[in-house]
Amino acid sequence: MLAAFTAGLLLITISELGDKTFFIAVILSMRHSRKLVFAGVIGALAAMTILSVALGQVIAFLPKIYTHYAAIGLFLLFGIKLLYQASRMSAFAGDEVVGEAKAAVEQSEKNLKNSSSTLAVLIESFIMTFLAEWGDSEALLLSADRTQIATVTLAASNNALGVTLGAVLGHTICTVIAVMGGRLIAGRISERMVTAIGGVLFLVFAAAAIWEGA
Repeated sequence: MLAAFTAGLLLITISELGDKTFFIAVILSMRHSRKLVFAGVIGALAAMTILSVALGQVIAFLPKIYTHYAAIGLFLLFGIKLLYQASRMSAFAGDEVVGEAKAAVEQSEKNLKNSSSTLAVLIESFIMTFLAEWGDSEALLLSADRTQIATVTLAASNNALGVTLGAVLGHTICTVIAVMGGRLIAGRISERMVTAIGGVLFLVFAAAAIWEGA
């Protein structure tokens, strides 16, 4: 369980720091109560994590040999892909992600007609984050975005409770950073560095799976 917890924690903390949902939390916390934004965002991320782990448990019913080699293949694919992307990035290549987050928040604020009630802020934070993560998951199926499928893969071959607790804690850490200090560090996050570290982490996961065997 400890290994699953650690893997889930590292996966989420490194993969989610500086992504679209991170910047959505940063922008929302500038406009609304930080506590409400935190509650809405972490609720959505926890829900996505539970869904991913549940799917992983369904996949775990397949023959172990298939899930084992599928996990190795996915981790290798993500690791190589991320290292390649990092090699082609500038030191601070997050402007596009920030722009997407700002556009999403602006559209959501218009739809809610600038309502700042407690329930409205909670719902906005939850729905925006959930849809951003769901969008990432669909992009994953089409263009190999990694976080949700990696969570599914970990859950299929590791202790489900450990993966869930580690992933939720990782999401919590990233959300606290976004809500409490995002305005100070958002412009200092090196997407190239985060992407490269993520690539190395996936290769480590692949090596660990190969070492353990089916």
